[in-house]
Amino acid sequence: MKSISKIYFAISFIVLFVLLGSILFFKEETKRDNLQEVRKFVVEDFEEVLAFEKANLLTFALALAEDGALKQALIDDDEDEGYRLLDSIAERFTQNTHLKKLRLQILNNDFHIFAQNWKKTSMGQPISWFRKDLEKLRDIKKPKVGLETGRRLTFKATIPIMYGEKYLGYLEVIKFIDEFAEKLRQRGMEVFALMDEKHIIKDDSLMEKFPRFKGYVIANENYNSKLLAKANKFSWNKLVEVSYYKYEGMLFMLKTMLNGEGKEIGQYLIVLPKNTLLKYQKSRQNISLLTRFSDEDIHNFVKRWEEPSGAYQNVHDRDMIELLPRLFESDKTQLKKLVRTRLEDYTKEELINIILEKTHKTKKSGEIR
Repeated sequence: MKSISKIYFAISFIVLFVLLGSILFFKEETKRDNLQEVRKFVVEDFEEVLAFEKANLLTFALALAEDGALKQALIDDDEDEGYRLLDSIAERFTQNTHLKKLRLQILNNDFHIFAQNWKKTSMGQPISWFRKDLEKLRDIKKPKVGLETGRRLTFKATIPIMYGEKYLGYLEVIKFIDEFAEKLRQRGMEVFALMDEKHIIKDDSLMEKFPRFKGYVIANENYNSKLLAKANKFSWNKLVEVSYYKYEGMLFMLKTMLNGEGKEIGQYLIVLPKNTLLKYQKSRQNISLLTRFSDEDIHNFVKRWEEPSGAYQNVHDRDMIELLPRLFESDKTQLKKLVRTRLEDYTKEELINIILEKTHKTKKSGEIR
């Protein structure tokens, strides 16, 4: 009887051990699933702020490109008047709106500086040698907006200035990446704009003395130095492997940084402090199972990550068409004509693929405060 009791005890111990191990395993898997889903929601919110930033910049640039006085300054080749006009516009907006810094410049058709609101001595200087994004603009001559490398990492909206059918030059509205980071900070996210070091312009970069981190340049000056110290304490390889890592109650996430052409130029390191992470997790718990990501959602999410242009021929077309609904009605007319002209180059099958890509929308509920 004693030997049988020992056998029962041993079996019971093994069963309990297996059950305990299973509980711990599934608990850990649930944590991983939870963090993975939080990352998806954070990236989605991040994309919304990014889209708004580009739409807002494009709207402003489209309006300024129609300014009659700026056109006349170009026609008269009056650089001093161009500088005066841009300086006046920038001062008016920074005094009466939320914009803290606003850089405006006009380029002639050879991509030489005609006027800048922040520097009068640069007139006539060529910039195409360090602005690789301008090369295609010479041919397509269409509005574009995106994050671009250069002497600084900035958002740029570039709009052709036209007088009738004649191209006079280009207007650019420029915003530092810091303002974008500040908007995300107001939503409870901290961001490090990590630009690949290979994009530093030798001998003429304004980021030469910016701090480095894991082979990247931290391009936004308003980064959180305390969080940077935390990021140096855990394994970077683990973060790269799964794109998220929880450390001391904070969630660190990576998202690919793309330029206006959809080419990778670095990474966004997004950090959710403890309070923000808890709010996202609480919001997740209030979401119905029917509205969570399906396999198709995940497939589309990964596909958009790996193929930024999606069903479109290029990222420029995607950005122009997806930004169109976000613009003010008064700014849509010109862009609609450009979009219509661009879509005429698409085959019937390509247009069908675009429609099919747009038919599936991810729905969310809950509230992040």
